[in-house]
Amino acid sequence: MARLRNNKLTLKTHIMTLEHIKVFSDIRILATRLQSLLDDKGIPSMLKDNVESGRLGGFGTLQSSVDVLIYKKDLEQAQSIIENFQKEISE
Repeated sequence: MARLRNNKLTLKTHIMTLEHIKVFSDIRILATRLQSLLDDKGIPSMLKDNVESGRLGGFGTLQSSVDVLIYKKDLEQAQSIIENFQKEISE
């Protein structure tokens, strides 16, 4: 029983470290650019395209509805990349 409990705890901890978090949301071209910058540094990410999902579902969304998601465990490593990118696009 103790071994089963330890395996469940290990699995739960593993799943929590692989939880995705949203770090950016804007138009597709900017989201893709940030994804490329993260990829260059070896940080896996994915895009969640709410515009396309809404279109397929039959309702509209805002054009700035493409989210960049990363693993929660990678946030510290990605933070400076995200901050520099946000400064770059605000100029």
